[in-house]
Amino acid sequence: MDDGTPGGRFLDAAIRLLERVRDEESETITAAGGMIADTVADGGRLFAYGAGHSSLPAQDLVYRAGGLALMNLLAVPGAVGVDVQPATLGSALERIDGLATAVLDTSPLRAGDLLVVISLSGRNTLPVEMAAHARELGVKVIGVTSVAYATQTTSRHSSGTFLKDHCDLVLDSKIAVGDAELTLESIPAPFAPASTVVTSALLQSVMATAAASLADRGIEPPLLRSGNVDGGLDWNDRVMREYGDRIFYLR
Repeated sequence: MDDGTPGGRFLDAAIRLLERVRDEESETITAAGGMIADTVADGGRLFAYGAGHSSLPAQDLVYRAGGLALMNLLAVPGAVGVDVQPATLGSALERIDGLATAVLDTSPLRAGDLLVVISLSGRNTLPVEMAAHARELGVKVIGVTSVAYATQTTSRHSSGTFLKDHCDLVLDSKIAVGDAELTLESIPAPFAPASTVVTSALLQSVMATAAASLADRGIEPPLLRSGNVDGGLDWNDRVMREYGDRIFYLR
């Protein structure tokens, strides 16, 4: 229950969004987990990409205790979180034509792999081009975005399309346009973004579904364990040796 404080109001707003995702995205979560399991079972590789703060949920999937060892980060130099100075340069790079194509054409992705593309708005050139060109290369694409942006904003891609228009499957994070959950009369702008919390939880639910789907097929999911529990490092070494040809963050 909302305790009336800004902190309590934010947590309640995040919980409501998570409940919406659980109730409204159940079928797509199951389908996305199945796509990832299919890729693993067929010998494909897994990659995740997100620009700016949308990179945070992507990074949360990589080299993660309890996560699939096969998930690799597809990094675009200058557009991974706020890793450049000034930070506004990363936002500018998202609007450059041709950058995503250059990244993909020099990356390890190949036909039969799967790429998760995360973009809250889905309107910038980089994620739209990333998804479209990946599919041209024969890569399956799962898009994670707020579908509301496609009806309340305009695309910045030359085609006029959004990320959601270039995916094999779309997961809707339900985040409102502007990504701010709270308002106060004393504060002139809305505040308290929830997209990272919700998108990370949404993707972890997909990965949990994928692990269970692999187990249902009689395939041991290539999961990592925490290196801070006894035996965890030995476990991870075994998984990495077995699947080393599909893990790129070790190179």
